[in-house]
Amino acid sequence: MTMTPIEMKVLMNHIYEYQKGVRQMILYTCPKCYEECVVNRLSRSGIDYVLQSAGRNNVNIYFGRRECLDAIRLIVTRPLNQLTPEEDFILGTMLGYDLCAQCERFCKRKTRLCS
Repeated sequence: MTMTPIEMKVLMNHIYEYQKGVRQMILYTCPKCYEECVVNRLSRSGIDYVLQSAGRNNVNIYFGRRECLDAIRLIVTRPLNQLTPEEDFILGTMLGYDLCAQCERFCKRKTRLCS
């Protein structure tokens, strides 16, 4: 199936940022019907990736540096909403999300579990 222009633009922007060294790893979520197209594009670009189901209709595609993906294979072994606060923090940090926001998120999630 051919991807719509906006989805392709988002993917190509992610690939561009990775290739330019802006980001070491990306998480791209898309409908499962686009999985083959995304995987083909990444493979043609020589970019490593890891696939993870994201519900019935979507797929999470992590791509980037092999070292990062090796860690993803060890950390993200179940759906994202089932990660521990620690695993969620590590993942968000690896993806380059705002560190202070990740710290706040971790503290809230950890406090909820301990209550």
